[in-house]
Amino acid sequence: MSAISPTSPSTAAAPLNSPGRVIAASLVGTTIEFYDFYVYATAAALVFPKLFFPTGNETTALIASFAVFGAAMVARPVGAIFFGHLGDKRGRKTTLVISLLTMGVATFLIGLLPTFQSAGLIAPILLLTLRLCQGFALGGEWSGAALVATENAPEGKRALYGTFPQLGAPLGFIVANGLFLIINFALPHPDGPTMQSDAFLAWGWRIPFIFSAVMVIIGLWVRMKLVESQAFRQAEKKGVIRKLPLSDTCHYHWRELILGTFIMLATYVLFYLMTTFALTFGTKSQDATPAGLGIGYTSFVLMQIIGVVFFGIFTLLAGPAADMMGRRKLLIGVTIAIIVFGLSFPVWTTLRADAMLTGGLTQAFLVVGFTLMGTTFGPMGALLPELFPTNVRYTGSAIAYNVSSILGAALAPIIAVALWTKAGGSTWMVGLYLAGAAVLTLISLFLSRETKDLNYNAASFDEEASDFENDELVGTGV
Repeated sequence: MSAISPTSPSTAAAPLNSPGRVIAASLVGTTIEFYDFYVYATAAALVFPKLFFPTGNETTALIASFAVFGAAMVARPVGAIFFGHLGDKRGRKTTLVISLLTMGVATFLIGLLPTFQSAGLIAPILLLTLRLCQGFALGGEWSGAALVATENAPEGKRALYGTFPQLGAPLGFIVANGLFLIINFALPHPDGPTMQSDAFLAWGWRIPFIFSAVMVIIGLWVRMKLVESQAFRQAEKKGVIRKLPLSDTCHYHWRELILGTFIMLATYVLFYLMTTFALTFGTKSQDATPAGLGIGYTSFVLMQIIGVVFFGIFTLLAGPAADMMGRRKLLIGVTIAIIVFGLSFPVWTTLRADAMLTGGLTQAFLVVGFTLMGTTFGPMGALLPELFPTNVRYTGSAIAYNVSSILGAALAPIIAVALWTKAGGSTWMVGLYLAGAAVLTLISLFLSRETKDLNYNAASFDEEASDFENDELVGTGV
């Protein structure tokens, strides 16, 4: 089968989905995804140990709460396989609607759950069930959003359009943490400005979960108006839709699966270090073991939000840069910068005698880290889907993205805390861990090919292989 030229009449027709609809449809789901992560993570630390796991031991209750939080990571690869199969057989639109609806209903219902005091053991069981539903739905959300964005992108702007679902990370962070801060200031604080007031424990924590219904309704309305992408329609017309996309992905594209997983690794590790671990380290008392920076919760979250603004800006800037210079070249450069940043952790995070200097260095640390995060995260919305042809693109990109989440997301906070404790409160080993993950990503990038100029409308493995061979002959391959 011959490759389809990107400028042929079948692909040069104007897209049926307007740019505004594509942006909204791809952005809303990932915004809810990361909003959900931050809302649940905050509740898991502040209220769930008391409301759902009252074991009588604070540490045991906290571990149980975070164990339920981590259960979503286990469910995500299962969701990736299910929604990838559905998306590659039935189309992107139907799959996106189902994944968003599943995620939205589960998040909303968490806000309505009875607590252990009123329902006994059924309360944590229901919490675990809904958390697994969230993880299952999230397993297919990102890939579908990335495919909607990139398969509807104008020629030469795939990476730019691929940044729209990526913007869900900074937007979700700002909305979730901003809402918690508003609740914090609005509720009474008899013992000082803490979210663990009686009102917050009684009902305030439910507001962020119930509020997610607003975004879900908007997202469903936008996604129901989508029409199927031309790339998928061409695959259907050519009769290359596979009965078992997972089997074809593993048989023909196992190399891309492995490379995609490790290309994403440094991004995940950096993200969770700058959010979950940084919040723990920054707010931990200076007299604790291991010692933290002792910055107040509200102050530190505001500092993180400032850093996340840079995250969003550089996520957008990375798209046009990747379209101009290539995904591989840009990511190699930023990955080297992440290695240097990891090795320099002690410079930014060492407690100083001058509190102003400590605060200034911490803010600079967050700004630099989130800037690097935006620059590496932005091109991923285009790069991971580009590794696979149309008929297995949903399955391949979903599995690579979500398996990487287990290696980089589920393990990163645990490993970071263990290394921080082992180093006696210093972060040098945590930074070394980030640098090591970035080295693995760098190796994977060197082993991969540039995908900027490949035929994104290749419907199957045969067309993709033919297109790649032609690119090599004219010098536009790796």
